[in-house]
Amino acid sequence: MKIITTNKNRIVFALLTIATMVCIFIFSCENSDNSSETSGRFVKIALKIFYSGFEDMSAAEQAEILSSLSHIIRKTAHFTIFAALGFFSSMTVGRRRAFGKASLAVLIFCFAYAVSDEFHQYFVPGRACMLADILLDTLGSAAGISLSLLLLNRKRGNIIEV
Repeated sequence: MKIITTNKNRIVFALLTIATMVCIFIFSCENSDNSSETSGRFVKIALKIFYSGFEDMSAAEQAEILSSLSHIIRKTAHFTIFAALGFFSSMTVGRRRAFGKASLAVLIFCFAYAVSDEFHQYFVPGRACMLADILLDTLGSAAGISLSLLLLNRKRGNIIEV
């Protein structure tokens, strides 16, 4: 079953790739205080949804929980946004072998963007260039690429034709 046609899809996925890169760049421009505030908002929203009684806790108890979960949320965000970058850039390239040169090129592209993102953060007040984040970003990219390859190379017909 073919749902969407080739050239239009590649353009859409290329635009989504660029949009994801812009989002990563914007998040990386935030100084450490603003970045912590951004991730703190996500943690608060998640806690309000999944942790009944959070709002009834004292400010000190809430701060302790927010602090402990903030690191996890930040690392999950790194992985997730780079998974999106890997997925969209892989879909832009289209159907191919999983372990071929084109797939390796997509992974190298995502790795290079992760390196440039961490290098950029080095110059942002309160931020740092961390090898662990480059590795996490690259793992996220590999997960996104893997998901795209599953969708592109389904045996019983493509969900999306690129």
